[in-house]
Amino acid sequence: MNKGRDAPFTLGSMRWGYRVGMLLRNSVFIALSAIALLTAIPSEARRGEQDDARQDMVAGRIKRLPEIEAIIVPRMRGMQYLGPEYDPAAQVYRLKFINGSRVIFVDVDARTGNIIRQRG
Repeated sequence: MNKGRDAPFTLGSMRWGYRVGMLLRNSVFIALSAIALLTAIPSEARRGEQDDARQDMVAGRIKRLPEIEAIIVPRMRGMQYLGPEYDPAAQVYRLKFINGSRVIFVDVDARTGNIIRQRG
C-alpha cells in the first residue's frame, strides 16, 4: 500500500494523539449541546414567568426584579450574572451566576429580597 502523499486519507493514517484529541473535543461538544438542549426553556414558559412576576409585582406581593438584582448582584463579586428565573408558586427568584466553569444558583425571596439558599 502506498503511504506517500497520494495515499487515501483514512482514520488509520491519522496520528493517535490527534484522534484522541478529536474524540475528546467531539465528546465535550456533544455533552455541552445536550446540556443546552435539556436546560433550554421554551419562550412560552419564559413569557409565563414574566407575566406571573409582573402580576405579583403589580399586586404588591413581590419586589421588582431590579430591586432584587441591586441587592444580590453586588454581593457576588467576581461572578458573571447570567439572569433570573421566577417561581410564582414559591414567590422566589433564582438568579444564576457563573464563576469560571461553575454555575451558582441563588434563590431569593421575592417578597423580602433575602437570600434563601445558594448552590453551586
